[in-house]
Amino acid sequence: MRSTEALGRLGTAMARVRRGGRLREVPAAELVPGDVVLVEAGDLVAADLRLLGASRLQADESQLTGESLPVAKRVDAVGETTPLAERGCQLFRGSAVVRGSGEGVVVATGTATELGRIAELAAVSGHDTTPLERRLERLGRALAWCALGAGAVTAAAGALSGRDLFLMVETGIALAVAAIPEGLPIVATIALARGAWRMARRHALVKRLAAVETLGEVTVIFTDKTGTLTANRMTVRWIAVEDGEHEPGAGHPAVRAALEVAALCSNAGLAADGGAVGDPLEVALLEAAAREGIDRTRLVAAQPEVSEEPFDPVHRMMATVHRRAEGGFRIAVKGAPEAVLAACTRVLGAGGEHPLGGEARAAWHRRQQRLAGDGYCVLGLAEKRAGAADAEPFAELTWIGLALLEDPPRAGVREAMAACRAAEIHVAMVTGDQPATARTIAREVGLAAAGEEPVVVAGGELAARPWSAEQRRRLLRARVFARVDPEQKLDLVALHQQYGAVVAMTGDGVNDAPALEQADVGIAMGRRGHQVAREAADLVLEDDSFATIVAAIRQGRVIFDNIRRSALYLLSCNAGEVAVVSASALLDTPLPVLPLQLLFLNLVTDVFPALALGLGEGDPRVMERPPRDPREPLLAAPQWRAIAAYALAMAAAVFGALAWSLRGLGLGEERAVTVAFLTLAFAQLWHVFNLRAPGSALFANEVTRNPYVWGALVLCAGLLLATVALPPLAALLHLAAPGAAGWGVAAVMSLLPLALGQAAKGPR
Repeated sequence: MRSTEALGRLGTAMARVRRGGRLREVPAAELVPGDVVLVEAGDLVAADLRLLGASRLQADESQLTGESLPVAKRVDAVGETTPLAERGCQLFRGSAVVRGSGEGVVVATGTATELGRIAELAAVSGHDTTPLERRLERLGRALAWCALGAGAVTAAAGALSGRDLFLMVETGIALAVAAIPEGLPIVATIALARGAWRMARRHALVKRLAAVETLGEVTVIFTDKTGTLTANRMTVRWIAVEDGEHEPGAGHPAVRAALEVAALCSNAGLAADGGAVGDPLEVALLEAAAREGIDRTRLVAAQPEVSEEPFDPVHRMMATVHRRAEGGFRIAVKGAPEAVLAACTRVLGAGGEHPLGGEARAAWHRRQQRLAGDGYCVLGLAEKRAGAADAEPFAELTWIGLALLEDPPRAGVREAMAACRAAEIHVAMVTGDQPATARTIAREVGLAAAGEEPVVVAGGELAARPWSAEQRRRLLRARVFARVDPEQKLDLVALHQQYGAVVAMTGDGVNDAPALEQADVGIAMGRRGHQVAREAADLVLEDDSFATIVAAIRQGRVIFDNIRRSALYLLSCNAGEVAVVSASALLDTPLPVLPLQLLFLNLVTDVFPALALGLGEGDPRVMERPPRDPREPLLAAPQWRAIAAYALAMAAAVFGALAWSLRGLGLGEERAVTVAFLTLAFAQLWHVFNLRAPGSALFANEVTRNPYVWGALVLCAGLLLATVALPPLAALLHLAAPGAAGWGVAAVMSLLPLALGQAAKGPR
């Protein structure tokens, strides 16, 4: 329960509100009518709002109104009876802001919102089962029929051989109950919950339980670059202007002009105590501007911001409009170099502005490609003077130069890449950077193996549809996708899925939501990701690190292995019980295990070791094997063969102990049955060590290193000793003290299945 509550706290949605004249961030659940909420592209609206201000604001209200296209918002009032889909002055809870920014006053929260009213009407909601639940359900149905059949056949065979009819019916019922591994759903649930908690401790928040299982099947990971593969600690190394590259702080006039534009065209801020708020790239630009002696607060006070054109993936630029003290307006623009350069007609040089000719434009293109090839993140900067605030911001600009930023690889990312190669997981980087920059970063983070040149595909190549067979092969091999837009991300996911891949996709923006939904496992960034992306995702990375993705995949594989191991253990024990009782009925021997003894084994001693196996840390070599086939059942043919072999070994040990006790030691039937019962019980306990992975070390493996296994063995051994030592319990189960010789037989024969199992796996 505490784990679940902690996971819930990790996923708390936040809202930005203005209270008491101050901007603060509060949990969305704490919003009340009258709060003034600020929203921008990527936010999920947490309450119904009446807009007070809007700048190019658009919202996706499809889940509320069915309108598939974003709806433009404005502050103009509408009539009280205006249909919901036409209330342009309102934002509704659950809608997604896809463009622009705005602020509004909260008019309804919770069930009083339009979405809340719909939720109240939908009193009954469907429940989607996970693949694992469906596997367990199929297995349970098959086992139920097998158990009923085995119980009926055993009861009939015993009755026909002249045994007491009531005893055989009782035995058949007990056998049918014993054959069903009723502890398996409990084990699976606890294993999944424990695995989700482990992921949360590694900063991976599981939002949908099905993702835990699917993670172990992932064959392809599409990852973004900034903050995931790199440290997201950007630094401006150089400003490239017409006469060369200069460090910030050098006092060069063109460098100062470039950094003024960077400081104006920004939503970040530097605090007096050295802290910073905002996008790391914008923070790096402000820090560079500060080295040049430019303070954004004073700059904006002198040139107040009038409006903003937010960054959008179509233009690949953003702009801010500022009022000049001497009259007119200054428009500051930053964005992708080729996009900004295409919008420029003039260039700032040593002698002032002059026309940007074709040869100079081509030279700048070559220059930015060369610098990108050196591994820099390259950003174009431009500006223009305008007579009106509503002038077109992305036309007739004056080119100033390039900001060259560095972002080093994150610690541990090369090791994570190596782990993916060992696990046969194909990793591809999807980035908005230029191909040359992306290729350099790919080499630095170890995306490709040593000596391998990563295949790089640019967004233009993806746009050339339909793809030929050769293009498809190239796209499936590619390690780097540069200058990719959100729609192309969706196409990439779909392409790999068509060829049977299980795809994990990372994303942080509102436009990544379709690809996150399409992917088998959508992974959103917790630190820098928008709420829309986090809502669409199955997994949220609290630290935005690629290494955390790999850790989550490892945990997904471990969870499936643990559940399979627990199922194998339970069914081996149950099959052993069925084999013992069924063979006894057919061979006309005394029942080695009585009905109540069967139920005791099934309900007490089987469950604890199985639960312990479900909590294991897993095989250390789990990431050294290929992903499993998603169509593979929980128990495949090799596991069923192992179950049959273990069951036969247990049955042989029990009958050997029974014969030894009756004929070799001359014990009475009650004491001999006690020896057989103890043999089966302890054989099942020792059998837990047969569940180590093939090829693992005999004495140091994932089972022997599991402290829960040792705890379960001590507990169950104590319970078994109590069945003989406590007279009331012994009388209830029809057990008698076996004596020293009987204990010796039980000890020796119970170790037989363990010895056979270890011999079959082989020592290492």
